[in-house]
Amino acid sequence: MATKFSKETYLYWYELMLLLRRFEEKTGQLYGMQKIRGFCHLYIGQEAVAAGCMTATQAEDKFITAYRCHALAIAKGVTPKASMAELYGKATGCSKGKGGSMHLFGVDVGFFGGHGIVGAQIGTGAGLAFAEKYKGTKNVSVTFFGDGAARQGMLHETFNMAMTWKLPAIFICENNQYAMGTSVARTSNVLDIYKIGDAYDMPADSVDGMSPEDVHNAMARAVTRAREGGGPTLLEIKTYRYKGHSMSDPQKYRTKEEVEEYKQRDPIDHVLNVLQKEFKVADADIEIINDRVKQQVDECVQFAEESPWPNDDELLKDVYVQEDYPFITD
Repeated sequence: MATKFSKETYLYWYELMLLLRRFEEKTGQLYGMQKIRGFCHLYIGQEAVAAGCMTATQAEDKFITAYRCHALAIAKGVTPKASMAELYGKATGCSKGKGGSMHLFGVDVGFFGGHGIVGAQIGTGAGLAFAEKYKGTKNVSVTFFGDGAARQGMLHETFNMAMTWKLPAIFICENNQYAMGTSVARTSNVLDIYKIGDAYDMPADSVDGMSPEDVHNAMARAVTRAREGGGPTLLEIKTYRYKGHSMSDPQKYRTKEEVEEYKQRDPIDHVLNVLQKEFKVADADIEIINDRVKQQVDECVQFAEESPWPNDDELLKDVYVQEDYPFITD
């Protein structure tokens, strides 16, 4: 029997996905103005993954991802202001201006990065799950990685240990079809990435990543299994990024027609359509949400613009923990 979602859930999904979309669009604009520098990877098109994962998890659960991290950080609770300030490299950023686009962090809300090394977060995500099991909590660890990272050795070592120890871990492959500019078909004979789980007897499934409903349902099953001691799950969530791998990507490996085809299934448009047609939400109420999101994005840019740069004495801080290494001085 299909899950029946409430109007409140669809309203939450719409506002969250719209915020993530507008934040990323503004990020792209500011990057073009050289307000944001370095590497920058946008999440535009993949918002349903974040939305569905949020409604199927709890605040105490832990998230960890790769360098396409802005949207997941904000969804998990890192404020847009702290996120934008970090993109600017300002002292008020969530990583004190030291991480930038690829290394957002918010331990207070259970967001553990933002990692630049492809596949590295897979092992760390299992470590987060091990910590929760060791402490005897019912919390789960959710690890996001791309289709390119699915080819890393770290995944196989981690899957073996996660299954052996029955860790409360959910591994999510956000398969947006391309590892940088290389399609899945050019890197492996296993085109259905979720089947990798079979080698470890890990429960696995393929999920429509353009549907927050499907993402929620798959996540809910995996979360329940993990909380009940059933161990990890691999979810291949098939999604699509409308923009390039990074801001410097000319996107010559795919056609404009392919991108437009995916945009016909835009998750934000879908949720808006449900709200208007099924729940009869008035245009005026939608406009209130739109205005609220616009204000949030405007305010986070103003916050970043007005925030100070880090002081020089911050350079060597946060590299070591002072209590653990008393021989290291400022």
